[in-house]
Amino acid sequence: MAWSYYQRIIAVLQIITGSFNTLSVKYADLQVVVGEDEQLRHFNHPFMQSLFMFFGEVLCLVAFKFFYYYYNRRSDGSVDNNVLTKGSRTFNPFVLLIPALCDMFATSIMYIGLNMTYASSFQMLRGSVIMFTGLFSIGFLNKKLELREWIGIGFVIAGLAFVGVSDILIMEDNDMSVNSVVTGDLLIIFAQVITAIQMVVEEKYVAQQDIPALQAIGWEGIFGFIGISIALIPLNYITAPPPFTDNSRGTLESSVEALNQIKNNTPLLIATLGIVFSIAFFNYAGISVTKEISATTRMILDSVRTVVIWIFSLSFQWQRFHYMQLIGFIILLIGMACYNNIVIPQLVLKYRRQLGRHTVPENETHIINTAADDVQETI
Repeated sequence: MAWSYYQRIIAVLQIITGSFNTLSVKYADLQVVVGEDEQLRHFNHPFMQSLFMFFGEVLCLVAFKFFYYYYNRRSDGSVDNNVLTKGSRTFNPFVLLIPALCDMFATSIMYIGLNMTYASSFQMLRGSVIMFTGLFSIGFLNKKLELREWIGIGFVIAGLAFVGVSDILIMEDNDMSVNSVVTGDLLIIFAQVITAIQMVVEEKYVAQQDIPALQAIGWEGIFGFIGISIALIPLNYITAPPPFTDNSRGTLESSVEALNQIKNNTPLLIATLGIVFSIAFFNYAGISVTKEISATTRMILDSVRTVVIWIFSLSFQWQRFHYMQLIGFIILLIGMACYNNIVIPQLVLKYRRQLGRHTVPENETHIINTAADDVQETI
């Protein structure tokens, strides 16, 4: 089935804003600013960056309220038909508590990992969420994985291995060690387990209850903002060694230092604003894709932005090119294509149909053709 104009818009919006968000976070990580001890330090504040992210999501609820009151005052029924406001408004907000908590833990862990590895690898490794989403769908959504989906998961695992090896081979920053890069990659993959739970829960509950996308993201932002704000209290006192921390206090987080660094560094301030506003649009587009299409499609689109991030990282010399990373990325794409029944399964069916013209009886050929046509209609 062809996508509607609105579905194409939110798909493109997800790719653009998602790419900008990852690049903004990495750009902030690369900034060297003066800390409270008057020493130059990298901006290593993943939990504060998570706080900024959730603040951006809260802005989605503000936007929803604005559009709701605007269209409601028109008294022409547009409030129930406009894509920004239509949907149920009698749901229990706490149904979004679990996705918000998943988002809080996953984002914080991913931002820690991003500090230790490369932006392009960060995005590629996030493709592992396809594997975990598929496995969790078996239990939570009562789905039965087909052979092509298992094959796709196998390709994803192989692709992740290539990406992990390439990260070690392209290391050239003296501040980064093999242990740091490997730990960062593993943290990012682990975070995808939590993200997969979030995606499946959103597909199961958000889509069924028809919650307006802006409102859903806003409530997730409120829960996440409150949760990370509470977590910051102990995090400001828990000590940790590098590379998990790089602040003057030697703790997992130093909120006051982070705010002072942002205040005194204009590029860092711009990057922080980029994080806030890009995540607002990205999450709106993401949950809209989940609601309008599916959670799997959301993951595929999320992986497309890898190309943008990779090209940007190479162009600005944030990393150097290695062929193994390209091989890993291609294998990941093949795995995701197989899993989501895109292109590759159709090519296999076409080849079988061509081969069957000479070896398969007419009635069996008809069955293969019918199956291929049915698959094509579902795309």
